[in-house]
Amino acid sequence: AEELKTKGRTTARLFDDVAVLFADFVGFSKIAEQLTPAQLVDDLDVCFKAFDDIVSHYGLEKIKTIGDAYMCAGGLPDGGGSQMQDMTEAALDMQQWLKNWNEERIALGLPQYEARIGIHCGPLVAGVVGSRKFAFDIWGDTVNVAARIEQAGERGRVNVSGDAYKVIQNLYECSYRGKIAVKNKGEIDMYFIDKKKLQTISAQSLPGER
Repeated sequence: AEELKTKGRTTARLFDDVAVLFADFVGFSKIAEQLTPAQLVDDLDVCFKAFDDIVSHYGLEKIKTIGDAYMCAGGLPDGGGSQMQDMTEAALDMQQWLKNWNEERIALGLPQYEARIGIHCGPLVAGVVGSRKFAFDIWGDTVNVAARIEQAGERGRVNVSGDAYKVIQNLYECSYRGKIAVKNKGEIDMYFIDKKKLQTISAQSLPGER
């Protein structure tokens, strides 16, 4: 913001380790056919506000929404090394929130919103471009792969790349999906996040215990 005020432009910056999440609703076109435009926008507003609250809770950065897709990043400008864990927790919370919301919607006879969520991590460039409606955005192969990871996911699940898995493998129980073909990237290792591992402390390690 200061750069924009003083120079009228900003210098894009390279960040070495950023977690990127994409969320997208499955069958959104069919949902749109069942609702009025006003209802559809209201539903997206409710959902994305909930996502915003979750992202903010974990200290992540919402980048933008594109139609029914939601994009956020962790590690800008510094995630302190916990950005992948924070992003995974946020993704699991998003899916749980949708599950709870859908239970309410089913009771009312309303269509469900089920999302695929994909996460990847790596280097990227971030900054502001253009001369109207300034918006902070991110670019690079990491962003493109994160989008592909989401597209290769399944409704109600959190899908992560092999690179992301390496960072969180000791914290979460995951299901290996194998190498999955990704457009323009060949095959990529992918994993579904199942649940958080229980962190137990051995009785032998407790102070004063023998």
